[in-house]
This record gives sequence, C-alpha cells and structure tokens, in this order.
Amino acid sequence: MRLDVRAPGVYAAPMWVYLNNAFLSIVAHRTKPEYLLVRARLRGDIERVFPGASISESAHNDYRFRTEIKRTDAGRVLGAAVEGLRYDNFKHSVAEPDRHDAYVKAWEAMANLQRRRHPDP
Repeated sequence: MRLDVRAPGVYAAPMWVYLNNAFLSIVAHRTKPEYLLVRARLRGDIERVFPGASISESAHNDYRFRTEIKRTDAGRVLGAAVEGLRYDNFKHSVAEPDRHDAYVKAWEAMANLQRRRHPDP
C-alpha cells in the first residue's frame, strides 16, 4: 500500500515520531529534496533509530541534535520499526521514567483535545 500524500488530510512532512526509546521531528530538507532533516531533543535518540548517522549539535537550534537522512533510508528504517512492533500498549513500553512522563503529557494533551472536539453524548 502506498500513502497518497495528496489525499485530503494526509501530509508528507513534517512529522513527530514517538518511539519507545526515541522522539524525532522529521521535516523536508530545505535545499536537498532527496533528504530529510531529522531532529531530536535528546542526545542518542537519532543514533538509536539511525545508527551511524553524523549528528550535529547546537544549543541555538530549537532541536539541539540533527542529521540529514536520505528519504529512502528513513522510510526503510521507520517501516522496519512498524514491522517489528510487538507491544500492545505504547505507554507501558517506554522504559525511561522521564521519557515516559513526557510522553504521557503529550498523550494527555491529545486526550483533552479529543474530549473537546468529540464530547461524550
């Protein structure tokens, strides 16, 4: 199945990717169309998903850590993560307590948005 990025409500980029051991922000590269800019807030998150990636660090950027990844490589790696998914509860699969707490705050924000947009009858 191929995702039609032109379909209503489907967007190719940017995206946030919450994995149980990494949080990534992935956006289109501004000058290299065949690449994506993969950004992270925590040291090691990019490397866990893309081992061997060359990481730059800057305290002046919104996301402190970043790398450039070919679109095809990102798709292959993220697709493999989906194929390898084995847990039935994401929040319970997050081992790091501080990461878990941050993710729960994001979960709560979206749960609140759901309740506002789709209140119980």
